[in-house]
Amino acid sequence: MKKNIAVLPGDGIGPEIVQEAVKVLDAVAKAYDHEFNYNYADVGAIAIDKTGTPLPEPTLKTSLESDAVLFGAIGDPKYDNNPNAKVRPEQGLLTIRKALGLFCNIRPVKTFDALLHQSPLKEERVKGTDFEMYRELTGGIYFGEKKLSADKNTASDLCQYSKVEIERIAHKAFAAARKRRNILTLVDKANVLETSRLWRRVITAMHEETYSDVELRYLFVDNAAMQMILAPNQFDVMLTSNLFGDIISDEGSVIGGSIGLLPSASIGETHALFEPIHGSFPQGAGKGIANPIAMILSASMMLTHFGMDDESTAVRNAVVLALEKGVCTPEIFPLNNYTTSDVGDFIANIIS
Repeated sequence: MKKNIAVLPGDGIGPEIVQEAVKVLDAVAKAYDHEFNYNYADVGAIAIDKTGTPLPEPTLKTSLESDAVLFGAIGDPKYDNNPNAKVRPEQGLLTIRKALGLFCNIRPVKTFDALLHQSPLKEERVKGTDFEMYRELTGGIYFGEKKLSADKNTASDLCQYSKVEIERIAHKAFAAARKRRNILTLVDKANVLETSRLWRRVITAMHEETYSDVELRYLFVDNAAMQMILAPNQFDVMLTSNLFGDIISDEGSVIGGSIGLLPSASIGETHALFEPIHGSFPQGAGKGIANPIAMILSASMMLTHFGMDDESTAVRNAVVLALEKGVCTPEIFPLNNYTTSDVGDFIANIIS
């Protein structure tokens, strides 16, 4: 199978971890007789430095014309620490999500037995945790009308959702649950918010009409945040709105003991983008200490998107073996001397 992949390394450690993901994809291509063509383009701070914009037109064009986008990380202190900066690297990510119509963000939260001791929670609480968060990505309070009074003492942000916006991500979440343990948990604040009550009505109707075979549960977001700490292994697929998903997905990221292990996918009707959930870690750039596993697992999610399930499983199994053997950067095992490249080499060699 032949696939064209837009590769956007971005800033900080982005280029280093992307290089390892490409290395692993090359091993997959060789082992399974595929052809992956990579089209590299700039995004984020490096793009601002070169062109004045975080998402240059050629980068967007390349992304639109590719079968998927592999995205590293963006962010740079010279913009983060400048409150007067008119253009910021993060605007590139928001813009590309909108331009590609990426309305569904998927974040797997999975613990690895070899790293249970790394979790801030007790091992017996987190062991066996394996769930996916489906976060609506293009609606809600982040994109609603914003107002600031003339005296700048009063502000408001409109949270707005339509039935169509809810249905399109719910279809994906229900379908995912059917392939897993068949449990979908809707996270909302329906006791207070009208938008959450709309979510409940729409999801309930879809459940009754189309997905009655899936067990549907409801949790208020405050209770969901608590349950994620008390017993994260109770969840299968979690579905929620943009703001709530932003918050609880970051909560979920620490359950396994390292944010450097968690991948993500942003999916639309025709396009998809895959990236680790961590930032650009500019302090670690060029030192060979960046953990590439989240980026490699993001590439694994891309393979699943392509329908290459066996290939995706092979990558995940190789990652598990790397963790079991302790082939990890110091961020995971401080006493180890494995570099970013060493980890990528090990995983790629297992596959090939």
